[in-house]
Amino acid sequence: MPQGQPTVVPDDGLTTRQRRNRPLVFVHTGIGKGKSTAAFGLALRAWNQGWPVGVFQFVKSAKWKVGEERALKVLGDSGEGGTVAWHKMGEGWSWVQRDISSSEEAAREGWEQVKRDLAAESYKLYVLDEFAYPMHWGWIDTDEVVSVLRDRPGTQHVVITGRNAPQQLIDFADLVTDMSKVKHPMDAGQKGQRGIEW
Repeated sequence: MPQGQPTVVPDDGLTTRQRRNRPLVFVHTGIGKGKSTAAFGLALRAWNQGWPVGVFQFVKSAKWKVGEERALKVLGDSGEGGTVAWHKMGEGWSWVQRDISSSEEAAREGWEQVKRDLAAESYKLYVLDEFAYPMHWGWIDTDEVVSVLRDRPGTQHVVITGRNAPQQLIDFADLVTDMSKVKHPMDAGQKGQRGIEW
């Protein structure tokens, strides 16, 4: 196991172990491909550690059958790692505009469920997939999200994905990755394909 050496040791009164094990907030944003994929990779690591994982998909259609969902559900049911719960919110909104009112309501209901689960410490890792969109669109108050995440109990890690993550969230998060696009097959007119996009 590589032993990384931080360039700065904060004067926060924490021991090295306490600082290493503190709960983190991750943000995967930007216009490039791979934000959700990276978050699901993190979920695999959490599952391997025996952590309970909660996935909340905020905008991708509940009808989509994504490969990560099936794989993580099978792993979660295997009895070998942690458990995996998968929650789909709404009808899908990220690429094709639908009825805004029902999507907004579903996103708000989903956020209320996340808040309940955080308060109950239901999971060790939360994947809030495409959650940046409801904040960007003004459906969910970013300041409230930051406040809830700041005050969450225990050692719960949270990863949020989606384009246009609000600046307040970026400033608050512990780890932020901006996925930039250099080139994509869709630029040349190719549609998404099985095993690559889902």
